[in-house]
Amino acid sequence: MPLAISAIAVSVTGIEKSFGPTRALAGADLAVAAGEVVALMGANGAGKSTLVKILSGTHAPDAGTITLNGKTGTLASPSAAKAAGIATVHQATDQAGAAGLTVAENLLLDELCRPSGRFLVSARSIRRRAREIAALIDLDLPLDLDFVDLRPAERQLIAIARAVAAKASVLILDEPTSSLSTTEADRLFAIIRRLRAAGMAILYISHRLGDLAAIADRAVVMRGGRIVGAFAKPIDFPAAVAAMIGRTLEAAAHDGKISTAPIVASIRGARLVPGAKPFDLELRSGEVVAITGTLGSGKTRLLRALFGLETLAEGDFVLDGQPWLSSGPARSIKNGVFMVAEDRWQSSLLPPEVPGASIAGTIALPHLKRWFPSGLLRAARERKVGSEAISRLGIKARGPDDTLDELSGGNQQKVVLARWQAAPCRLLLLDEPFQGVDVGARADLIAAIRGSQSGSATLIATSDTEEALEVADRILVMRNHSLYEAGDGHGSLTDQVDKVESERPETFDD
Repeated sequence: MPLAISAIAVSVTGIEKSFGPTRALAGADLAVAAGEVVALMGANGAGKSTLVKILSGTHAPDAGTITLNGKTGTLASPSAAKAAGIATVHQATDQAGAAGLTVAENLLLDELCRPSGRFLVSARSIRRRAREIAALIDLDLPLDLDFVDLRPAERQLIAIARAVAAKASVLILDEPTSSLSTTEADRLFAIIRRLRAAGMAILYISHRLGDLAAIADRAVVMRGGRIVGAFAKPIDFPAAVAAMIGRTLEAAAHDGKISTAPIVASIRGARLVPGAKPFDLELRSGEVVAITGTLGSGKTRLLRALFGLETLAEGDFVLDGQPWLSSGPARSIKNGVFMVAEDRWQSSLLPPEVPGASIAGTIALPHLKRWFPSGLLRAARERKVGSEAISRLGIKARGPDDTLDELSGGNQQKVVLARWQAAPCRLLLLDEPFQGVDVGARADLIAAIRGSQSGSATLIATSDTEEALEVADRILVMRNHSLYEAGDGHGSLTDQVDKVESERPETFDD
C-alpha cells in the first residue's frame, strides 16, 4: 500500500535563471513530497529543462532557494546533487551509463567512481554487488552484456537501480517513455509505483498525457518560466493543456478554419485489425492532419498500411479519385506516397562507410531511377539538391557531402524530410517526426512541413499532443485502432483527448 504523502522532499522557491537576454525561469516555485509522483507539464521553452538542470546541479540559479529534506542550500555540481540525494534519468539514454562497460559495471558505476571507493575490486565482488543492486528493482539482465547493446528501457532501469542503491530521496525522470514500447512503459510504471510506495519523491516530465494519467498523483504546469497551474488527481487534462499553451485544444487545432480544398486521399470503412471499430478518413490538398493517441493505439499501423508495408483488415483507400492499394513502398513512392518512419536510422539513413551516405546521397537515394533513367549518376545534381535542402531547412552542415553521422538528430531528420520534398508528392506520412529533435530544429521542421504543401496532403502520427497542436490544421484521436474527430458525435476534441490519453491501450500493438 502506498505511503501517505508526508514531508516535502524537495522544493524550489522563486527560482530565476537567464541566459543572456533570454529569461528561462522567472520565479518558479515547486515542491514534491516523499511518496509522491508529480508530473511537470509545459510546452517547449516553458522552462522545464532549465529547472531540471538546476535540480541536477548542472546550472546554478540566479536567484531563489532550493530545499532538500528540510535543508536549504546549493547544488554546485551534478556530483553534489547526487550526494544530496537527487538522481536524474535523462531522455537521452546513452547518458544513463558508460559504453564499453558491462551491465554489472554500470550498476556499480556510482560506487566505483566515489573518491572513497575501493581501488582493488574483483570480478566476483562486482557481480555479487551488481546482483544486489539489480534485485532492488527486480532487474533481470545478463550482467556481462555491454551497455551499448542494451535497449533504451534497459538503460533507464540501470540508472534507476543505481539511484535506489544510492538511497536517493528524489528521482527526476525526463520523458522516460519517449522510446519505450507499451510493455516497457508498463514495466517502468510498476517500478515507479514501488518506489513511490517506498517513500521516494518523483518528478516526472512528459508530454504524454496517457503516461501522466497512469502514474501521476498531481500535475503542475509551467509556462513562461513560472508554474501557472496545479491539478490534483483525477487530473483535468484539457484544463492542464489549456494552461500549458494558453488556449483550448479546439482553438489551437482548428482556429475556426475548415478546409474545402479537393480531397487527395480518403479511406472508407477502414479496420486496421479485425474487431476494431471501422472509421473513415479524408485528407485534403494543402492540409496537415495529426493523429494523436497513446502508444499501441494504432497510429503507426495506419501509416504503414497507407504506405504499403501492411494491409488493412477492411476498407477502401482512394488516391486522387482512383482506388488505391499499394503493393509495397516502391509502388507508393512511384505514385507520390512518401513515408518518414519513426526510426530514421533503420528506415532512412545509411551507415557512413556506405557509398551515398552523404546528405546529397541520402536525399537522392529513392529518386535515382527517376532522376537518372540511363543509370548514369550525376553527382553535381545530387549536390545541388543537397545544397538547396541545407539552405531551405537550415541544416547545420559544412556541405552536401557531409555524412549523416556528423549531424545532430534534428539535422538528420531535416535531411530525411528534404528527401521527400525533393520530388512531387501527393501524400506525405510522418511517424513521430519530432522524436529526438531539439526545440529549434522542431520549429524548422514544422515550418518546412507547413511551407511546402504544393497541393499534397500530410498525415502525422504523434504521441505528443503539444506537437500535434503546433503543426496540424486538424487533430484526430486514435484509440484501440479506431479514429475519432471533433464534431463526429463522439464529443469535442477536448473530451476525446481527455478520455483517450488517460487510458492505456487494451489489446493491440501500435
